[in-house]
Amino acid sequence: MTKEFYQEPLVSRYTSTEMQKIFSEQSKFQTWRRCWIALAEAQHELGLTDIVTRQMIDELKKFEKNINFDVASQKEKEIRHDVMAHVYAYGQQCPLAEPIIHLGATSQFVGCNTDLILQRNALKLIKKAVVNVIANLTDFCRKYKSLATLGFTHYQPAQPTTVGKRHTLYIQDLIMDLDYIESLEMQFKARGAKGTVGTQATFIELFNYDHEKVRKLDNLVADKLGFDQVFAVTGQTYTRKLDMKTAETLAGIGASAHKFAVDLRLLSNLKVQEEPFAKDQVGSSAMAYKRNPMRSERMTGLARKLMGLPANFAATFANQWFERTLDDSAIRRMDIPQAFLLTDAILKLYLNITSGMVVFPKQIERHLRMELPFMATEKILMACVAKGESRQKVHDIIKKHSIAAGKVVKEEGRDNDLLARLGGDSRIPFSTSELESMIGTGLEFTGRATEQTDEYLNEVVEPRLAQYRDLLGDIDSQLKV
Repeated sequence: MTKEFYQEPLVSRYTSTEMQKIFSEQSKFQTWRRCWIALAEAQHELGLTDIVTRQMIDELKKFEKNINFDVASQKEKEIRHDVMAHVYAYGQQCPLAEPIIHLGATSQFVGCNTDLILQRNALKLIKKAVVNVIANLTDFCRKYKSLATLGFTHYQPAQPTTVGKRHTLYIQDLIMDLDYIESLEMQFKARGAKGTVGTQATFIELFNYDHEKVRKLDNLVADKLGFDQVFAVTGQTYTRKLDMKTAETLAGIGASAHKFAVDLRLLSNLKVQEEPFAKDQVGSSAMAYKRNPMRSERMTGLARKLMGLPANFAATFANQWFERTLDDSAIRRMDIPQAFLLTDAILKLYLNITSGMVVFPKQIERHLRMELPFMATEKILMACVAKGESRQKVHDIIKKHSIAAGKVVKEEGRDNDLLARLGGDSRIPFSTSELESMIGTGLEFTGRATEQTDEYLNEVVEPRLAQYRDLLGDIDSQLKV
């Protein structure tokens, strides 16, 4: 790799080789040739045997993967048209088949069908990664389903939840993303063989106005390209509405990852939970003690980029005048691969982080003990009433001690001494040790968090994972940098 020119960081630093290969030049132009072979085969099988011979098709297949890029590149400089440059290059290798390459087709026959094939393949990788992140989080939730921790609303301490229950929220977001992926998969159809503006005019002439054969051609080409459906109508291109919905689905995954990453960064600051930290990792060039949440921060940055892309796709779709306009070309060359590469990079990080998250129970307990006395006041109040005390009088006593304890914590930086204050007040019929036993580990204040975690995992998540058992495991989550 040359160091003299700009290199795309998504490729050099962040993404999997599998995703990079899908959007490579080799993959793109090899798929173009696959489209031309499918068209020739379909035309031959539907009766054009005098024009498209078996020998021609065999010759095309021989050079399907052996692309003469140098010839195509030189020709494109001359004629300023990438498709015709590759038609020429393919014809140089296949002189017998040269007259029938691209017969009756328009540029978007290879352009659109290839885009659909590559995006569908890329979506399979994304789906696999999402399923595996869900599996990682499921294991984590099982392990920590009963570890009480402070909940937060407005990033202020709130009622306790459990570490496992909190992480079911991230699973739920990803399950929704999986729903959208499944819905999107159903929208992927072949553009098929539609002709210049989608009317199949060239093909109806080629087949001597046999409408049924032209309809069969459309479906047969789609079938040969691996699709069980074909867009019923198109302009010159398949509708860019599909690109828009694809971008929205991928951006949704980015938003889910962003939410998780930001939360983990906040937890890292509290020193209660962290992402994996490599043995020789450096947190700061100046502050040697630091353990920065670098992976989560990277996820946040990449997700921010991904979440901004749908606006481009919406504008491109909305600006497709009538049957087609070319202002979609340059931006789609960048945005479609970028959207998938960004999602791939984000999920690679998500997999890596969830494979080795670290939890610090003692630090979680410390935070709980700072806040639980305040949260336990209602329980203490009810226990006092059960002992025959007046609710109103005890409420007033607890309120005054709570204000004083809060002042000590905030203004003097000392530990929460509310229980000691209440235990030392003769009007409260419990000792300090008895009050502390009411609080316990904090799990008593988490409601049904443990049970909810089990129920959600057993009833919703595990059945979903069972559907995709073949996608679990065998996925590389190692980071390049």
